[in-house]
Amino acid sequence: MARSTRLIRLTAATTILATGLLSAACGSSGDSGSSGDSGEDRPRVGLVQINQQAIFFNEMNAGAQQAAKEANVDLTIFNANDDAAKQNEAIDNFVQQQFDAVIVVAIDVEGIKPAVKIAKDAGLKVVAVDAIVDSPAVDTQVGVDNAAAAQQAGDFVNKWAQAQGVSAPKIGVVGALNSFIQNIRKDDFNKTVEGAGAKIVQTVDGQNKQETAMTAAENLLTSRSDMNIVYATGEPALLGTVAAVKSQNAADRVKVFGWDLTKEAINGIDEGFVAGVVQQDPKTEGYEAVKEAKALVGGAQAKKKIDVPVTIVTKDNVDPYRATFK
Repeated sequence: MARSTRLIRLTAATTILATGLLSAACGSSGDSGSSGDSGEDRPRVGLVQINQQAIFFNEMNAGAQQAAKEANVDLTIFNANDDAAKQNEAIDNFVQQQFDAVIVVAIDVEGIKPAVKIAKDAGLKVVAVDAIVDSPAVDTQVGVDNAAAAQQAGDFVNKWAQAQGVSAPKIGVVGALNSFIQNIRKDDFNKTVEGAGAKIVQTVDGQNKQETAMTAAENLLTSRSDMNIVYATGEPALLGTVAAVKSQNAADRVKVFGWDLTKEAINGIDEGFVAGVVQQDPKTEGYEAVKEAKALVGGAQAKKKIDVPVTIVTKDNVDPYRATFK
Protein backbone atom coordinates (compact mmCIF):
# COMPACT_ATOMS: atom_id res chain seq x y z
CA MET A 1 0.00 0.00 0.00
CA ALA A 2 2.96 2.32 0.63
CA ARG A 3 3.66 2.45 -3.10
CA SER A 4 0.08 2.53 -4.37
CA THR A 5 0.01 6.27 -5.04
CA ARG A 6 3.38 6.53 -6.77
CA LEU A 7 1.99 7.41 -10.21
CA ILE A 8 -0.26 10.12 -8.75
CA ARG A 9 2.65 11.57 -6.82
CA LEU A 10 5.00 11.51 -9.77
CA THR A 11 2.48 13.49 -11.79
CA ALA A 12 2.03 15.98 -8.96
CA ALA A 13 5.77 16.32 -8.41
CA THR A 14 6.32 16.88 -12.13
CA THR A 15 3.75 19.67 -12.08
CA ILE A 16 5.40 21.24 -9.05
CA LEU A 17 8.82 21.07 -10.67
CA ALA A 18 7.44 22.81 -13.74
CA THR A 19 6.43 25.77 -11.57
CA GLY A 20 9.86 25.97 -10.00
CA LEU A 21 8.73 25.38 -6.43
CA LEU A 22 11.09 22.53 -5.61
CA SER A 23 14.71 22.65 -4.54
CA ALA A 24 17.08 19.93 -3.41
CA ALA A 25 17.10 20.76 0.30
CA CYS A 26 17.61 17.32 1.78
CA GLY A 27 20.83 16.36 0.10
CA SER A 28 23.23 18.49 2.15
CA SER A 29 25.77 16.56 4.17
CA GLY A 30 24.91 15.94 7.80
CA ASP A 31 21.34 17.20 7.58
CA SER A 32 19.61 13.86 7.26
CA GLY A 33 19.83 10.43 8.76
CA SER A 34 18.08 7.18 7.95
CA SER A 35 16.83 4.40 10.15
CA GLY A 36 18.21 1.84 7.74
CA ASP A 37 18.34 0.69 4.14
CA SER A 38 15.20 1.42 2.20
CA GLY A 39 13.03 -1.29 0.73
CA GLU A 40 10.07 -1.39 -1.55
CA ASP A 41 7.78 -2.68 1.19
CA ARG A 42 8.85 -0.05 3.73
CA PRO A 43 7.05 3.31 3.92
CA ARG A 44 9.42 6.24 3.43
CA VAL A 45 8.85 8.96 6.01
CA GLY A 46 10.65 12.29 6.20
CA LEU A 47 10.95 14.15 9.52
CA VAL A 48 11.60 17.88 9.08
CA GLN A 49 13.27 18.97 12.31
CA ILE A 50 14.05 22.46 13.67
CA ASN A 51 17.60 21.82 14.87
CA GLN A 52 19.79 19.17 16.40
CA GLN A 53 21.34 21.34 19.11
CA ALA A 54 18.52 21.29 21.67
CA ILE A 55 18.14 18.18 23.81
CA PHE A 56 14.39 18.42 23.19
CA PHE A 57 14.73 17.83 19.45
CA ASN A 58 17.35 15.12 19.87
CA GLU A 59 15.00 13.28 22.23
CA MET A 60 12.23 13.62 19.66
CA ASN A 61 14.53 12.20 16.99
CA ALA A 62 15.38 9.26 19.26
CA GLY A 63 11.70 8.46 19.75
CA ALA A 64 11.07 8.71 16.01
CA GLN A 65 13.99 6.41 15.25
CA GLN A 66 12.79 3.88 17.82
CA ALA A 67 9.32 3.82 16.28
CA ALA A 68 10.78 3.55 12.77
CA LYS A 69 12.81 0.52 13.79
CA GLU A 70 9.86 -1.17 15.46
CA ALA A 71 7.42 -0.38 12.64
CA ASN A 72 9.82 -1.14 9.74
CA VAL A 73 9.73 2.44 8.46
CA ASP A 74 12.48 4.02 6.35
CA LEU A 75 12.95 7.31 8.23
CA THR A 76 14.96 10.30 7.03
CA ILE A 77 15.55 13.23 9.40
CA PHE A 78 16.26 16.68 7.97
CA ASN A 79 17.91 19.29 10.19
CA ALA A 80 16.80 22.80 9.19
CA ASN A 81 19.24 24.51 11.56
CA ASP A 82 16.57 27.01 12.66
CA ASP A 83 15.90 28.13 9.07
CA ALA A 84 12.19 28.16 8.16
CA ALA A 85 12.93 28.43 4.44
CA LYS A 86 14.98 25.23 4.57
CA GLN A 87 12.02 23.44 6.12
CA ASN A 88 9.85 24.37 3.14
CA GLU A 89 12.56 23.23 0.74
CA ALA A 90 12.91 19.91 2.59
CA ILE A 91 9.19 19.17 2.31
CA ASP A 92 9.28 19.95 -1.41
CA ASN A 93 12.26 17.67 -1.80
CA PHE A 94 10.50 14.80 0.00
CA VAL A 95 7.66 15.24 -2.50
CA GLN A 96 10.09 15.14 -5.40
CA GLN A 97 11.66 11.95 -4.01
CA GLN A 98 8.19 10.37 -3.74
CA PHE A 99 8.13 9.80 0.02
CA ASP A 100 5.00 8.34 1.57
CA ALA A 101 4.65 10.75 4.51
CA VAL A 102 6.20 13.84 6.01
CA ILE A 103 6.41 14.81 9.68
CA VAL A 104 7.11 18.47 10.37
CA VAL A 105 8.18 20.34 13.50
CA ALA A 106 7.43 23.78 12.13
CA ILE A 107 9.43 26.92 12.83
CA ASP A 108 6.93 29.17 11.01
CA VAL A 109 3.45 27.67 11.28
CA GLU A 110 2.04 30.04 8.67
CA GLY A 111 4.95 29.95 6.26
CA ILE A 112 5.01 26.15 6.20
CA LYS A 113 1.43 25.85 4.94
CA PRO A 114 2.09 26.11 1.18
CA ALA A 115 4.72 23.35 1.33
CA VAL A 116 2.45 21.18 3.46
CA LYS A 117 -0.36 21.62 0.93
CA ILE A 118 1.99 20.63 -1.89
CA ALA A 119 2.85 17.46 0.02
CA LYS A 120 -0.80 16.64 0.66
CA ASP A 121 -1.79 17.30 -2.95
CA ALA A 122 1.02 14.99 -4.07
CA GLY A 123 -0.43 12.17 -1.96
CA LEU A 124 1.83 12.27 1.08
CA LYS A 125 0.39 11.84 4.57
CA VAL A 126 1.19 14.83 6.78
CA VAL A 127 1.80 14.81 10.53
CA ALA A 128 2.63 17.98 12.49
CA VAL A 129 4.49 17.71 15.79
CA ASP A 130 4.73 20.22 18.63
CA ALA A 131 3.98 23.42 16.68
CA ILE A 132 0.33 23.55 15.64
CA VAL A 133 -0.09 23.89 11.89
CA ASP A 134 -3.73 24.85 11.38
CA SER A 135 -4.22 23.52 7.87
CA PRO A 136 -6.58 20.97 6.28
CA ALA A 137 -3.48 19.46 4.70
CA VAL A 138 -2.36 18.18 8.13
CA ASP A 139 -3.77 14.74 8.86
CA THR A 140 -2.78 14.55 12.53
CA GLN A 141 -1.30 16.92 15.11
CA VAL A 142 0.95 15.36 17.77
CA GLY A 143 2.16 17.11 20.90
CA VAL A 144 1.46 19.27 23.89
CA ASP A 145 -1.46 21.64 24.23
CA ASN A 146 0.87 24.59 24.79
CA ALA A 147 -1.88 26.98 25.83
CA ALA A 148 -3.21 24.59 28.47
CA ALA A 149 0.30 23.74 29.67
CA ALA A 150 1.19 27.44 29.95
CA GLN A 151 -1.94 27.97 32.04
CA GLN A 152 -0.87 25.02 34.16
CA ALA A 153 2.54 26.66 34.64
CA GLY A 154 0.83 29.91 35.59
CA ASP A 155 -1.37 28.16 38.13
CA PHE A 156 1.73 26.52 39.59
CA VAL A 157 3.42 29.91 39.97
CA ASN A 158 0.28 31.38 41.56
CA LYS A 159 0.16 28.57 44.13
CA TRP A 160 3.89 28.84 44.78
CA ALA A 161 3.60 32.61 45.38
CA GLN A 162 0.67 32.10 47.72
CA ALA A 163 2.52 29.41 49.67
CA GLN A 164 5.58 31.65 49.97
CA GLY A 165 3.54 34.65 51.05
CA VAL A 166 4.54 36.60 47.93
CA SER A 167 1.68 38.93 47.06
CA ALA A 168 1.55 40.52 43.60
CA PRO A 169 4.83 38.97 42.39
CA LYS A 170 6.81 40.89 39.79
CA ILE A 171 7.68 38.62 36.89
CA GLY A 172 10.16 38.97 34.06
CA VAL A 173 9.83 36.82 30.94
CA VAL A 174 12.64 35.48 28.79
CA GLY A 175 10.93 34.49 25.57
CA ALA A 176 11.61 33.70 21.93
CA LEU A 177 9.50 36.17 20.02
CA ASN A 178 10.27 34.45 16.71
CA SER A 179 8.64 31.24 17.95
CA PHE A 180 4.90 30.74 17.51
CA ILE A 181 4.82 28.09 20.24
CA GLN A 182 6.81 30.08 22.76
CA ASN A 183 4.61 33.11 22.20
CA ILE A 184 1.62 30.94 23.15
CA ARG A 185 3.47 29.83 26.26
CA LYS A 186 4.20 33.45 27.09
CA ASP A 187 0.74 34.86 26.45
CA ASP A 188 -1.29 32.19 28.27
CA PHE A 189 1.10 32.16 31.21
CA ASN A 190 0.88 35.94 31.44
CA LYS A 191 -2.92 35.90 31.43
CA THR A 192 -2.98 33.29 34.17
CA VAL A 193 -0.59 34.99 36.56
CA GLU A 194 -1.92 38.49 35.89
CA GLY A 195 -5.39 37.21 36.66
CA ALA A 196 -4.13 36.30 40.13
CA GLY A 197 -2.56 39.72 40.73
CA ALA A 198 1.00 39.29 39.42
CA LYS A 199 2.66 41.95 37.28
CA ILE A 200 4.71 41.22 34.17
CA VAL A 201 7.41 43.86 34.53
CA GLN A 202 9.40 43.18 31.36
CA THR A 203 9.76 40.71 28.49
CA VAL A 204 13.09 40.15 26.72
CA ASP A 205 13.77 38.22 23.51
CA GLY A 206 16.24 35.35 23.65
CA GLN A 207 15.53 34.49 19.99
CA ASN A 208 15.57 30.77 20.82
CA LYS A 209 19.37 30.88 21.16
CA GLN A 210 21.12 30.13 24.44
CA GLU A 211 23.80 32.83 24.28
CA THR A 212 21.31 35.47 23.18
CA ALA A 213 18.92 34.40 25.93
CA MET A 214 21.70 34.61 28.52
CA THR A 215 22.53 38.18 27.51
CA ALA A 216 18.85 39.12 27.48
CA ALA A 217 18.32 37.56 30.91
CA GLU A 218 21.39 39.31 32.32
CA ASN A 219 20.01 42.64 31.09
CA LEU A 220 16.65 41.79 32.63
CA LEU A 221 18.20 40.95 35.99
CA THR A 222 20.29 44.12 35.93
CA SER A 223 17.46 46.47 34.97
CA ARG A 224 14.77 45.01 37.25
CA SER A 225 16.11 44.70 40.77
CA ASP A 226 12.50 44.61 42.01
CA MET A 227 11.72 41.42 40.10
CA ASN A 228 11.32 38.21 42.10
CA ILE A 229 10.33 35.65 39.42
CA VAL A 230 11.71 34.87 35.96
CA TYR A 231 9.75 32.72 33.52
CA ALA A 232 11.56 31.19 30.51
CA THR A 233 9.49 29.89 27.60
CA GLY A 234 11.79 27.20 26.15
CA GLU A 235 15.03 25.26 26.51
CA PRO A 236 17.46 27.93 25.20
CA ALA A 237 15.65 30.60 27.24
CA LEU A 238 15.84 28.52 30.41
CA LEU A 239 19.49 27.60 29.85
CA GLY A 240 20.33 31.27 29.31
CA THR A 241 18.32 32.33 32.35
CA VAL A 242 19.99 29.79 34.63
CA ALA A 243 23.41 30.94 33.42
CA ALA A 244 22.44 34.59 33.88
CA VAL A 245 21.19 34.08 37.44
CA LYS A 246 24.56 32.56 38.31
CA SER A 247 26.64 35.20 36.53
CA GLN A 248 24.67 38.00 38.20
CA ASN A 249 24.66 36.32 41.64
CA ALA A 250 20.88 36.65 41.65
CA ALA A 251 19.95 33.23 43.08
CA ASP A 252 19.03 34.77 46.42
CA ARG A 253 16.50 37.23 44.99
CA VAL A 254 14.71 35.49 42.11
CA LYS A 255 13.07 32.15 41.49
CA VAL A 256 13.11 30.68 38.01
CA PHE A 257 10.29 28.83 36.29
CA GLY A 258 10.44 27.62 32.72
CA TRP A 259 10.22 24.93 30.08
CA ASP A 260 12.35 21.89 29.23
CA LEU A 261 14.79 20.22 31.58
CA THR A 262 18.54 20.17 31.07
CA LYS A 263 21.43 19.23 33.32
CA GLU A 264 21.83 22.92 34.13
CA ALA A 265 18.15 23.28 35.05
CA ILE A 266 18.38 20.26 37.35
CA ASN A 267 21.45 21.81 38.99
CA GLY A 268 19.37 24.95 39.50
CA ILE A 269 16.65 22.89 41.15
CA ASP A 270 19.24 21.33 43.44
CA GLU A 271 20.64 24.76 44.28
CA GLY A 272 17.16 26.05 45.07
CA PHE A 273 16.69 28.92 42.63
CA VAL A 274 14.88 26.94 39.92
CA ALA A 275 11.44 26.24 41.39
CA GLY A 276 9.60 24.45 38.59
CA VAL A 277 10.16 23.31 35.01
CA VAL A 278 7.46 22.29 32.55
CA GLN A 279 8.77 19.04 31.14
CA GLN A 280 7.41 17.74 27.87
CA ASP A 281 7.90 14.24 26.55
CA PRO A 282 9.56 14.82 23.16
CA LYS A 283 10.62 11.19 22.82
CA THR A 284 6.97 10.12 22.97
CA GLU A 285 6.04 12.88 20.53
CA GLY A 286 8.54 11.58 17.96
CA TYR A 287 7.51 7.99 18.60
CA GLU A 288 3.79 8.68 18.20
CA ALA A 289 4.36 10.78 15.08
CA VAL A 290 6.13 7.98 13.24
CA LYS A 291 3.57 5.40 14.40
CA GLU A 292 0.77 7.63 13.12
CA ALA A 293 2.54 8.25 9.81
CA LYS A 294 2.95 4.49 9.30
CA ALA A 295 -0.72 3.89 10.12
CA LEU A 296 -1.89 6.63 7.75
CA VAL A 297 0.22 5.27 4.90
CA GLY A 298 -1.35 1.89 5.59
CA GLY A 299 -4.85 3.31 5.16
CA ALA A 300 -5.84 3.93 8.78
CA GLN A 301 -8.20 6.77 9.65
CA ALA A 302 -6.36 9.83 10.95
CA LYS A 303 -6.48 10.34 14.71
CA LYS A 304 -6.46 14.10 14.03
CA LYS A 305 -4.95 14.93 17.45
CA ILE A 306 -2.61 13.00 19.72
CA ASP A 307 -2.03 14.77 23.04
CA VAL A 308 1.18 14.20 24.99
CA PRO A 309 0.86 15.50 28.58
CA VAL A 310 3.44 17.56 30.49
CA THR A 311 4.84 17.29 34.01
CA ILE A 312 5.98 20.18 36.19
CA VAL A 313 9.30 19.07 37.65
CA THR A 314 10.33 20.35 41.08
CA LYS A 315 12.73 19.27 43.81
CA ASP A 316 10.11 16.72 44.87
CA ASN A 317 9.96 14.75 41.61
CA VAL A 318 13.23 15.52 39.77
CA ASP A 319 15.09 12.31 40.61
CA PRO A 320 13.66 10.12 37.81
CA TYR A 321 14.93 12.63 35.22
CA ARG A 322 18.55 12.73 36.37
CA ALA A 323 19.69 9.78 34.29
CA THR A 324 18.45 11.42 31.08
CA PHE A 325 20.30 14.68 31.75
CA LYS A 326 23.67 13.56 33.09
